[in-house]
Amino acid sequence: MPLTSLHVETMPDQDFRLILASQSPQRRHLLEQAGYTFEVIAPHPSAECGVCSGETPNELVSRLARQKAADVAARVPAGIVLACDTVAECSGQVLGKPRDLEHARQMLTLLSGQTHYVYSGLCLWQRPSDVVVERVDVTKLWMEQIFGDELQHYLDSDAWEGRAGAFGYQDGPDWLHIVSGSESNVIGLPMELLREMLAKLKL
Repeated sequence: MPLTSLHVETMPDQDFRLILASQSPQRRHLLEQAGYTFEVIAPHPSAECGVCSGETPNELVSRLARQKAADVAARVPAGIVLACDTVAECSGQVLGKPRDLEHARQMLTLLSGQTHYVYSGLCLWQRPSDVVVERVDVTKLWMEQIFGDELQHYLDSDAWEGRAGAFGYQDGPDWLHIVSGSESNVIGLPMELLREMLAKLKL
C-alpha cells in the first residue's frame, strides 16, 4: 500500500521536542503524514546491532529499540527520543533486513504462502527526566504464493532493500495481506501505539 493512501490519525497541537532516532524514510514519512514536528538524530551503528539467538521477537525488538533510544538520549539534553526496531517472524525464524538479493529471495521463499508476523519495538525516552516508556506492536499477515517471474520481478525492483522480511507493504504488492493489526506497524512505525505512549507521558 502506498504511504499516501494509508490512513494515519493526525497529531493535535504539539508542544514538545520530538527526536526520531532513525534514518528510515518510511518512519519519517509516517510522522510527517500524522503532522508531527520532529528532528532526526541517528543512533550510532553499534546501537543497532547485537542479535541473541535465545531472544524471542518481542525481546529482540524491545532491546534494540531501547539501545537506539539510549544512545541518542545520551546526546540530547531535553525532549522525547523516539526509537523503533522492526522484524518479521515466520515459523519460528526471525527475519531482519536482507543482506543481499539472494538473502531476500530466501526470505520471500520462506514467507510465500504462509502466515507471518511483524513485530515493532517502540521506545520513548524523555529527557532530562529519563522516564522511559516501552511497548511492542504485532501485526499478522498472510502472503500469497509468490514464485517464478513474479518473484524475480519484485527482486529486480530492489523494493526489498532495507525492509524487514524483504518486503515493503507500502509498495502495494497485491500478494501481501494484513490479517489483523496495524498497517503502519508493517511499514515500520506503529502510529496508533505511538499516540497511546505519548499520552502515557501526559503530552
